[in-house]
Amino acid sequence: MAGHSQFKNIMHRKGRQDSVRSKMFSKLAREITVAAKSGLPDPTMNASLRLAIQNAKAQSMPKDNIDRAIKKASGADTENYDAIRYEGYGPGGTAIIVEALTDNRNRTASNVRSIFTKAGGALGETGSVSFSFDHVGEITYKPTAGDADKVMEAAIEAGADDVESDEEGHVIICAFESLGEVAKALEATLGEAETVKAIWRAQNNVPVDEEKAQSLMKLIDNLEDDDDVQNVYSNFEVSDEVMAKLSA
Repeated sequence: MAGHSQFKNIMHRKGRQDSVRSKMFSKLAREITVAAKSGLPDPTMNASLRLAIQNAKAQSMPKDNIDRAIKKASGADTENYDAIRYEGYGPGGTAIIVEALTDNRNRTASNVRSIFTKAGGALGETGSVSFSFDHVGEITYKPTAGDADKVMEAAIEAGADDVESDEEGHVIICAFESLGEVAKALEATLGEAETVKAIWRAQNNVPVDEEKAQSLMKLIDNLEDDDDVQNVYSNFEVSDEVMAKLSA
């Protein structure tokens, strides 16, 4: 995996999302609706929908909310959402990828650009930073799934590429193209995963000091607060000591 402190960065942001549950649920619902609209509204026949529902359940999204999001896809008045990727630079020369689902490209582009600019960053062209990331599958399990050796063995058997385990849980990385197959194989051995999704994984991390880390955290928090933004990825890395200060 990319590094212990980068995993902590992800956990910090996840914890923050948990504290703004209603906004998170609306983003998860949008993902479910888009997935249901792109294929059949039956998760057994639609892999994208199945993954979206699984991730919503992992965040304790109520079943009623999930069902409403699926039904919304068949409505005549359903908004059409476009999936857009923005790429840019943050403080300290760090790279940032933003994934959005929007029904208004101009609004979203304007908002994302403004957030980058206010943080002293800059929005780049598509492809300007994604070449330094790998688009891969990420499957996470809670510590209760088993010890590091058990999870490593299951991951190797399932055809995964990498595993990181610590007290927070297990993160398993696989090729984007084989995400569904690997997740299914792992489920047979370890049970249902906490999350299964495609991510942008930095090939090399950029170490930043406390000041730049604080600016980056604020930039990422502001991006995640935007209703159209679904996911944010960066290649910055901080020490555990700095992370502890920022998380306090």
